Amino acid sequence: MQNQLHSTIYCFILTVLSLAVLLTLPGGARAADDDTASPDSSVFIAEWSAYARDPGGMRHSPLTQIDRSNVRGLKVAWTFRTGELATYQGTQFSAYRGAFEATPIMVDRTLYFSTPSCRVFALDAATGQQRWMYDPKIDLNVDYVYLNSRGVSTWVDPTKRPGESAYRTIFLGTTDGRLLALDAASGQPREAFGKGGSIDLTAGAEPFGGSPYPDNPYGTRFRIGMYSVTSPPAVAGDLVIVGSAINDNVGVFQHRGVVRAYDARSGALRWTWDPIPREAGQPGFKSWEGKLAHRTGAANVWAPISVDPARDLVFLPTTSPSPDYYGGERVGPNLFGNCVVALRASTGELVWAFQTVHHDLWDYDVPMQPILFTLEREGRAVPAVAVGTKSGHIFVLNRETGVPLFPVEERPVPQTTVPGEYTSPTQPFPATLPVFGLRQFTPEDAWGLTPTDVRNARELIASLHWEGLFTPIGLKPTANAPGALGGFNWGGLSYNPERGILVGAVNRFGNIVQLNLREEGKGVLPKMEIGSVQLQAEVAPMLGTPYILMRTDLIDRSSPYRHPPIPYTKPPWGTLAGVNLRQGTLQFEVPLGTMLDPAKYPEAAQWGSFSLGGPMTTAGGLVFIAATMDQHLRALDIETGLLLWQSHLPAGGQATPMTYMVDGTQYVVQAAGGHASLGTTLGLKEA
Repeated sequence: MQNQLHSTIYCFILTVLSLAVLLTLPGGARAADDDTASPDSSVFIAEWSAYARDPGGMRHSPLTQIDRSNVRGLKVAWTFRTGELATYQGTQFSAYRGAFEATPIMVDRTLYFSTPSCRVFALDAATGQQRWMYDPKIDLNVDYVYLNSRGVSTWVDPTKRPGESAYRTIFLGTTDGRLLALDAASGQPREAFGKGGSIDLTAGAEPFGGSPYPDNPYGTRFRIGMYSVTSPPAVAGDLVIVGSAINDNVGVFQHRGVVRAYDARSGALRWTWDPIPREAGQPGFKSWEGKLAHRTGAANVWAPISVDPARDLVFLPTTSPSPDYYGGERVGPNLFGNCVVALRASTGELVWAFQTVHHDLWDYDVPMQPILFTLEREGRAVPAVAVGTKSGHIFVLNRETGVPLFPVEERPVPQTTVPGEYTSPTQPFPATLPVFGLRQFTPEDAWGLTPTDVRNARELIASLHWEGLFTPIGLKPTANAPGALGGFNWGGLSYNPERGILVGAVNRFGNIVQLNLREEGKGVLPKMEIGSVQLQAEVAPMLGTPYILMRTDLIDRSSPYRHPPIPYTKPPWGTLAGVNLRQGTLQFEVPLGTMLDPAKYPEAAQWGSFSLGGPMTTAGGLVFIAATMDQHLRALDIETGLLLWQSHLPAGGQATPMTYMVDGTQYVVQAAGGHASLGTTLGLKEA
């Protein structure tokens, strides 16, 4: 499940930086080890043509003009304000939600990106001047579960010439469940695509067999606002492939997490793949047991999809089936939920799948775009795919077979005592690669700013049930560590092929979760009280099960004057980690960001910060990342994690940066519009 939002949106800005002294573009070859890249050309090297630059999600640039020796000279080149505030005026819900998570693409000297309201902008990449804006006019009075859009995708029609109508198309999936096709030159809908440039994705994704909840408290919102597209579609040849974001703890019978491929010219449906097998004889059918199991929803793909054009493969990061914290109605491992899935791109045929969590009860989605790269093993070049998970694990697999390239072992895990529940007896663990996230959780790990804070934290932790990673949720308050925000999250990983280093941002805090028996006829749900501490909790109905879910973060929100809230567990609360995949060892792990004022708390620089957003690496030996609570964009050394440069952003940078080159100048771009649920500044009030 993605993040729900609870704050006010102001204006969003796009900040672009470049070196104060312009350098020349050095001669160079195509990106090393990137066998998913387009043919070598200076244009390709200069552009950022997909969400993660290449279709395989590596999020690495071969540009070297900005490097470790001169990054301290970065200055703001231009800033563009989207005026998002005006979009929400007079709306009922949207003023309390929003996250600017977009990473722009850059092709043909033009930046293309989307805002939380799904407006699409085209800007001159050198000057930031607006070329056009398209507003799909989503209904902002709908109480959407997700009000964010991470970006757009592009496709070139090989039968057309540059300058012709519909030569280049910009694709966008919207919060209200549409797939849009815009002409890149004009920003107008391509009338020949679907119905007037649009396809209704909610049609064909309804709950399997319909929704049987006559007393559904969500009313019509069970359909409207609970099925969205938040990540850019994938493009594979002449197909545009799209998943969905689904609220996965409403009930058993939720929207289907189908992945669909459409003809990029006409919008005609070419294939559909459902992560939950519905008919006997289908792969994985026997991994779902129970009379309701095959009617379960979700297991959807909300993170970006990766494409290997040379092998005609697409790679899907699937998520938890519904509901995410109780699985008694879906006994068994539940293939193909929580998997890395390889499909034949042209047909949608299943090639292989690797499950990262069996029978998920913790909302441990595969939350990121899989990374495709070439791994050097014993003098051989092996095609690889890697993902990080919310549980803090990294899995590296053979791209063609799904076989782990680093050992994975099934280990016994704690078992449930909840009536009607089922737990998998084992879970997959990386046997040799480093693991990340909050993995130590005892009263001795309690933390606070004052002795009273520490005492309260120790009492709280001692009151929680926890037996280690994969402790099943119980009828009493249970610790979930790592929590639903990670470990790793949607910001994903970046891979530097020149050095063989994989980099990701890590969250190190947990959740408190509890199942409560559903009390018929009562509208008031029980409060989450633990010892002397009363906690605000998110409540999920989990319709169709005997239980109601309560969940909150392991964070001290006791004082309204304390901002940001502080975890009950020891820092660091957020890190940046690098793994050397040539050796299979930890390259570095350093605290990332701050949550408290270093002027008041000098040690705060070592305490790290929660983060949402990911890293970008470059051939200049750098890692760029924003993502943190302190609203800085940073550049660090790829080999040591040493901080080389940072700059304060005027709003939260909860998006992943990108870089490109125009007219001999390398630019770095960061969307800075804040994130409501994380609590960072949401744009500029005066803008």
